[in-house]
Amino acid sequence: MSKIFGAHLALLGVNIFYGANHLLAKGVMPNYMGPNAFIFFRVVVTTGLFWLLHALFIREKVARKDLLRLATCGFFGVAMNQLFFFNGLELTSAINAGIIMTSTPILVVILAFFILKEPITQVKIIGVLLGAVGAISLTLAGRMPGFDSSLGDLFIFINALSFGIYLVIVKPLMNKYNPLTVISYNFLFGLIFVLAYPSVLDEVIATNYVSFPVEIWLKIGFVIIGATFFTYLLNIYALKHVSPSVSGSYIYTQPVLVMLFTLLFGYIGWSADYSGAITLEKIAYMLMIFTGVYLISLASRRARKKT
Repeated sequence: MSKIFGAHLALLGVNIFYGANHLLAKGVMPNYMGPNAFIFFRVVVTTGLFWLLHALFIREKVARKDLLRLATCGFFGVAMNQLFFFNGLELTSAINAGIIMTSTPILVVILAFFILKEPITQVKIIGVLLGAVGAISLTLAGRMPGFDSSLGDLFIFINALSFGIYLVIVKPLMNKYNPLTVISYNFLFGLIFVLAYPSVLDEVIATNYVSFPVEIWLKIGFVIIGATFFTYLLNIYALKHVSPSVSGSYIYTQPVLVMLFTLLFGYIGWSADYSGAITLEKIAYMLMIFTGVYLISLASRRARKKT
């Protein structure tokens, strides 16, 4: 199996975890745990796991001149990314969040052009637009009654922008260090920034942990281990072998995967059951999304062959 193919499998795995996480995490927040307390445990446990692996298998040191970029990655890729998404999702509707998050690949392409000088080709533009139209249309087609919040929408956009910045600025570090080294430092700095947000420790102290049933602990475990530890690990591996634009384009698969997990979890009783969720219209939008991801990947492969 080629490294490029492995990177695409890793990105697909990342978004499968995220698709399930979106539904399972909603079963925890806010009735059992607030978003900031949830983020605290996600970052604390994941930071410990990454540094344990790093101490056992890597033990790589980083140059002092790279600490600022690593700290910046931790700020945008861990602290800003998670804090703004979880708090934004509590305020705004799922449809607004879904639409705004599809701006990430477009932001990545633009940021990569200015920061990494990655060219914006015609094929890449077509792929970005095709994926965006498919994702937005699928989100609109599957909309459910919700509530809107201008502040919540702003939080989700800041999250999308921060993750886009992270995907771009972390790429040079991937070419210099082992991915596990990079992600370990990212989470260490991210933890420092998360702890600096006052509401985090307030929610941690206020949470009634003894009231959690086993099901809630299992959902928390999945979010921390699967949707945090493994997703960041897989994403950082993928960035070692593909461009930030390709990595960012996979967010277009989120509406597809969330819809499929909604059906699956509803069928097995893990979440509400929504009948008739899959239609020919939605299948057409799915094909648009996957075609967009393919075109962005194709443009990146062509660019690599020319260099």
